[in-house]
Order: sequence, then C-alpha cells, then structure tokens
Amino acid sequence: MVREIVLDTETTGLNPLEGHKIIEIAAIELIDHIKTEKNFHFFINPEREIPEASQKIHNISNEKVKDKPKFGEIYKKFLDFIKNDCLIIHNAEFDLKFLNYELNEIGIGDIENKVVDTLKIARSKYPGSSVSLDSLCKKFNIDTKKRVENGHGALIDCHLLSEVYLEILGGKQSNFNLNKGFDKLKSEKGEKKTNHFLRQNNLETRLNNKVINIHLDFLNEINCKNSWGMLHQSLLNKLNTKL
Repeated sequence: MVREIVLDTETTGLNPLEGHKIIEIAAIELIDHIKTEKNFHFFINPEREIPEASQKIHNISNEKVKDKPKFGEIYKKFLDFIKNDCLIIHNAEFDLKFLNYELNEIGIGDIENKVVDTLKIARSKYPGSSVSLDSLCKKFNIDTKKRVENGHGALIDCHLLSEVYLEILGGKQSNFNLNKGFDKLKSEKGEKKTNHFLRQNNLETRLNNKVINIHLDFLNEINCKNSWGMLHQSLLNKLNTKL
C-alpha cells in the first residue's frame, strides 16, 4: 500500500520574502494513487491584507479569513496529516517556498518529504504544450466547473490534481471496473434470452414413468444415479422415493 498526499496552497501573493502569506492549505490522501475520503483543509488568517488582484484569482476575501486560525495554530495538524509520505504538488517550488517559510518562522525545519512535481513531469511528457492545471484538465477531459465558478481554491485544485496525476501515470481506465453495470447487463441478457427463446406453447414431455424408471434402474446398477445432475433434477425429485 502506497500513501501519497496531494497538496496545494493559496496565498496573498507570489513571494513570502515580500511579506506574503498562506491563506488556504489543503491536502488529500491517495492510497495506491486513488483518492480516499481523508483530507486536510484550513483557511488561514494571514494577519495582513489580501491584495485585490489575488482575490480575483482565488475568491478569498479578507472577510473570509479574518476569524480563521493562524498558521502557527494548525501546523501540527498539517504535519501529522502529511506524515513522511510523498507529496504530489503542481509547481512544488512555489508551495514549498511558502510552507517552509511559514514553518521556519515558528522554529520548525523545512519539509523533507519526497516530492513529486506534476508540473515538471508534464513539461517532460508534453514539451511545447501548456501544462497549467487548467490546460491539463482540458487535455484529460477533467471537469473544472467548480474551479471556474469558485476560483482556484486549494481543496478544489487538490481534487483536480489527483485526477491529473492519475492520468499522467497512465490513465484511470474508468471502464476497468468489472462489476460496473453487471446487474444491467445481466438483466439485458436475460431479456434478450427471454425474447428469443420463449416458446408460445409449452411442449408436453415425451417421457413417461415407465421409461424414467427403467433409466433410473440402469443408473443405480452402474452406480451413476447422480450423472444427470441439475438438468434432470425435476425428474429425480418426482421419483425420489425410488432412489
């Protein structure tokens, strides 16, 4: 079992050295590359104003985060969630730059987890193509409706990135579920069989008790009375007293 963490942040700007801070952090768990229901998600009070240009990107306002916890109040939960597992990040340099800066500010060392940067992988696999998260979602036909309506939220982007990551690894093979539609298929087959093979009139049996009894006696003699199996069970039931 391989545990991985898809991670994303939203910030007030581009550079923590210029005073910009994390305002949203999200992480979701993958087991063997597949999403589980476990996730980590917090909006964070940056203790500064969020520029309007940034608000237009992620739709996170000053009002939305003013009563949220500070990074120093949630970092332990964050580290407990990611543990030492591999981090899946799109443009990892950006997110880690902010995370490590925030951790260093409260006396905690840099994150040392193994990191898979899907941006670098995509650039290698698709040279010359746009490899933004939006572009990759379009490439793989991944629905971005929530992202378009609500902005580039960290949790939304984590879910999208988990699907992109799976596609980059080779595709999710959505039709590989052997049980998918089984009941429907079975029902359809049953209907087809009924339509094709349903007799309009029941046939009368050509066997009579005398013939059946002779045959059963013969089977008893050669110790093969069960050789008829289920096919003839109805006949055997009728004569079970003889057996």
